[in-house]
Amino acid sequence: MAQLAQTHPGSISTSRHRSAMARREAIVAYVLLLPWILGFVGFVAGPILASLYLSLTTYNIAQPPQFVGLSNFVQAFTQDPLFWGSLEKTFIYAVVVVPTGVGGALLVAVLLNQGLRLTSIYRALFFLPHLTPFVAAVFIWEWLLDPTFGFINNVIFAIAHAQGPGWFSSPDWAMPALILIAFWAIIGGDMMLIFLAGLQGVPTELYEVASLDGAGRWRRFWNITLPMISPTLFFNSILAIIGALQTFTTAFVATQGGPSYATYFYALHIYNTAFSYTEMGYASALAWIFFVILIIFTYIQFRASKSWVYYAGEVK
Repeated sequence: MAQLAQTHPGSISTSRHRSAMARREAIVAYVLLLPWILGFVGFVAGPILASLYLSLTTYNIAQPPQFVGLSNFVQAFTQDPLFWGSLEKTFIYAVVVVPTGVGGALLVAVLLNQGLRLTSIYRALFFLPHLTPFVAAVFIWEWLLDPTFGFINNVIFAIAHAQGPGWFSSPDWAMPALILIAFWAIIGGDMMLIFLAGLQGVPTELYEVASLDGAGRWRRFWNITLPMISPTLFFNSILAIIGALQTFTTAFVATQGGPSYATYFYALHIYNTAFSYTEMGYASALAWIFFVILIIFTYIQFRASKSWVYYAGEVK
């Protein structure tokens, strides 16, 4: 015959006490999170939703928004003479900057991971340019690349006895000048430090075993280093692509998109549409198109990463 179990009064009070403590802890947690939640809603989620609404309107700040549906998106793809050109310039820039920047940062990290003398000083020297305010760095590069008295053209003349290019004043050389600045900024910045951290996480035992098997430096790098740091390489590649497609500051400060729209990037097109021509609705539509492009590229990268990114603890 089954007997009904009776609950001890002390266990009931203990359970109630724990439940009350859990509620108090949850309340304290939400109170501490409240400033961040309010900031996210007010400065991130709110503007995102507002821009989505404005992308479906014509809005020039002076007058209330007027709903026009998808007209702004149709205008971007079919009527805007600068839309496709700015996208083309942005993708050309990204195609050059991403592989060279990521490869350069990896190369510098590998060199700084050799355990040579004065390595700490070398690391500080490589990272020092990253601490320079980027706008100030662009002004310095404008001086270095000045076609008349710039240091780089003077070096070219001293070595080759030839006049250097016009750089920012030349439609043919403005883009290479911006790519040069981007390469200088990338190879010694955060990307290099992330690679360095990934390299220091590779077990040294793998290199020792490979050396005993007769593997040279290149084979050790290709068969051990790259697979082991593939998650780091994948992470840096995503950041590099997003950063290259969003490039704005360099072109805005150095060229304003010129000369002859040679460096008129998509982010600069969004900025000019919004703040120079006060077409906030159309600028919001351009921003949402750009957002979708970034999402697509990121999704493609994640799908492709399954074939080459190795995670040490992952069971397949």
